Amino acid sequence: MTPAPQLSYPSPVGDLTVSEDDGAIVALDFGRGMTQTRTALLDEAVAQLAAYFDGSLSDFDLPLNPQGTDFQKKVWDLMRAIPYGGTRAYADLARDLNSAARAVGSACDANPIPVIIPCHRVLAAGGKMGGFSGGDGIPTKVALLRLEGAIAL
Repeated sequence: MTPAPQLSYPSPVGDLTVSEDDGAIVALDFGRGMTQTRTALLDEAVAQLAAYFDGSLSDFDLPLNPQGTDFQKKVWDLMRAIPYGGTRAYADLARDLNSAARAVGSACDANPIPVIIPCHRVLAAGGKMGGFSGGDGIPTKVALLRLEGAIAL
């Protein structure tokens, strides 16, 4: 089986690798990918990541196809609706889905396309950071929120 095409980008929070399958982005992983394949979609994804990190892009416009359960996909859709520079609490998303904050947190943790699907914008009660599974964890989440102006420098 041929691995999905992937391309890496050296971001300010470490190398990020985007993967494509069947014309859609299916993953964004922290770290440099084993293979580097240029496709029009991966080139566009890297260009949008570069624009996001230089502050000139606030909304990604890429075809996405994250794999997950129906519930996870609903959580990821809600996360995509959180505007650049904004945050929401796990409990708020849980209320929207008639679910529990812990279930929302698990879906955030399972997000296969972080940054583009902005799980870093979801906080614990009282504005606490909660968790973040990418990069260096909480320091990476803080760096992304600072970049967006969601928290003070």
